[in-house]
Amino acid sequence: MPETTVANTLRRPRAPRKTAVAAAAPPDAAPETDSGIDASYLETLLGYNARRAALAVIGVFLQRMAPFGLRPVDFSVLTLIAHNPGITSRQLCAALDILPPNLVGMIKSLDKRGLIERRPHPTDRRAQGLHLSPAGKKLQKSAQATATRLESDVASRLSADELDTLKSLLRKVYTR
Repeated sequence: MPETTVANTLRRPRAPRKTAVAAAAPPDAAPETDSGIDASYLETLLGYNARRAALAVIGVFLQRMAPFGLRPVDFSVLTLIAHNPGITSRQLCAALDILPPNLVGMIKSLDKRGLIERRPHPTDRRAQGLHLSPAGKKLQKSAQATATRLESDVASRLSADELDTLKSLLRKVYTR
């Protein structure tokens, strides 16, 4: 059976397996530099570099969020609900660029875990506003603190100005 990688973990719609979390590299692990493989062209590509950086960050994220039972997308959904009480599923899909059928399962799972509540939307009778339950607020607050610490850890080789510049430039790539 092939080894589970961080990239494969991200492709699965279910929670990561313990082997995937264990396989993720620690934040201070040095990248393999003497592999004898010429990747110089790939390293000139924005997508390649963005993907490699994302995999490094997500590997640490999966380790640190395992106690919360959260994948990156679950954390994003909970965080948007926390910072935008009453947000609709349609708004979540637009903000995270998620297809509605993919969000349905996530919302159902978060609801089943008792982390969110659905309430009638104040202006649209067809929509439901999403809110964090008391348990969801507690979990999201702890997970957000963990995310803040892990961001600091994985970006430790960058100065504060470099990190701000990097985030700003990446936003320029994906915003329209």
